[in-house]
Amino acid sequence: MAATRKIALDAFGGDHCPFVEVEAAVLAARAGQEVILVGDRARLMPQLALLGVTRYDGEDGITVHHASEVITMEDTPSKVVRSKPDASMLVCFDLVRRGQAAAVVSAGNSGAMLACGLFRFGRLKGIDRPAIVSSFPRPKGGPCVLIDMGANVDCKPINLVQFAVLGAIFSRTVHGITPRVGVLSNGSEEGKGTDLTRAAHRLLSAHPSPAFSFHGYVEGKDFFKDTVDVIVTDGFTGNVALKVMEGTAGGIVGFLRAAVMKTARTRLGGLILRPAFRALGEQLDPDSYGGAPLLGVDGVAIICHGGAGPKALAGGIRIAADYAARDLTPALRAAIGDHRELFAAAKREDSPV
Repeated sequence: MAATRKIALDAFGGDHCPFVEVEAAVLAARAGQEVILVGDRARLMPQLALLGVTRYDGEDGITVHHASEVITMEDTPSKVVRSKPDASMLVCFDLVRRGQAAAVVSAGNSGAMLACGLFRFGRLKGIDRPAIVSSFPRPKGGPCVLIDMGANVDCKPINLVQFAVLGAIFSRTVHGITPRVGVLSNGSEEGKGTDLTRAAHRLLSAHPSPAFSFHGYVEGKDFFKDTVDVIVTDGFTGNVALKVMEGTAGGIVGFLRAAVMKTARTRLGGLILRPAFRALGEQLDPDSYGGAPLLGVDGVAIICHGGAGPKALAGGIRIAADYAARDLTPALRAAIGDHRELFAAAKREDSPV
């Protein structure tokens, strides 16, 4: 692939497309990032003009690349690659594959993103299933990584073992640490969990890695503690956990607001604490974290929430450029080779899962 800094943004992926995507592209371009806005040119150009962008050839940081079709949330992911060859999401992947862009960002159908990644980028050699990874803030210890967030509902031990390696290398590359890795379970004792988690625990315990230290099991209460830096789980559990965290964060902000407004005295205290509350709100705001990379495919693809606003999508563009510049994919490829023995042992694991 040719070296480029440009990021391909699917202009027709999100719930409020293309308005949000156009504004995100303009925000990113004004911050110095080159963006290829992919979608129906006739609908994109008036939106860009409303925001003062009159050049679409890259001169102002934005290039419009026409795509005539759109992948919707109702489309079957396994069929869209063949049924909609000129879909904006798929065209983004084609631009990266041809070396015209460094990464893909979309707020569209996550199942379709997975399918496009598999069919256009292909799996990294040695990886059975790609996974979605996200980082979330903690009071101490820096960000914690959660993998998988929803790409794989039904998993085998080999999948969790590979997620552990992918998540650890992501944490090393992005957060600059040698991470502690834990498997999510319903207790910290080795006998807890399911056949799946017990098998993953045995394998990771028996095959130490220079890339990370294996902590063992972690529980839901450990998410915001400085216990581990990478939490490994199947996609069903990870997606539920992530949404519980997002809902809890919103609930805490709501409880605080209600408590502050209760009396004149608490309102006065709220005024004094307003800067702290504002900082907390920004830290808990999902839009601050952009998007989640799809790890295990041979390229950089960032999945944003369907309801993401311009700030979140611009953040997704920013982290896509950052991951491409950090050579995340080559680091993952090297780690797969370093863990052949672990992966081979996992494939031999006779599990009824």
